[in-house]
Amino acid sequence: MSEDVRSLLNTGEDGLRLLPLTQIEDGGFAEAEATIDGDAESLILHRDGDRVRAWLNICPHAGRRLDWAPGQFLKSREGHLVCAVHGATFELSGGVCVAGPCRGEALRAVAVVVRNGDVVLDRT
Repeated sequence: MSEDVRSLLNTGEDGLRLLPLTQIEDGGFAEAEATIDGDAESLILHRDGDRVRAWLNICPHAGRRLDWAPGQFLKSREGHLVCAVHGATFELSGGVCVAGPCRGEALRAVAVVVRNGDVVLDRT
């Protein structure tokens, strides 16, 4: 694939560019769309300094999105991600539910990397 075509498709050699790192506040969340295993999916991105973790935007409790509005996520006082529908609470190092109806289950992680100031879906 040529560099021009890759640019138009928003792709790189190793994956899909999701968004610039600067669009995520440090300690905050963002939402991005990507194709995962052939399906269009909403992703939750969480920035921790220069690192970003990503998960499918699907609560393991009821299979619904976690955001209360597109790209708007709730954060507990402890800094955990909270499902807007049923209050399931997820720690951010591994996406494990620590409180609520799906305690012990985890969000499905998606591999991303920060490359040249962009958050990129890691397809390596």
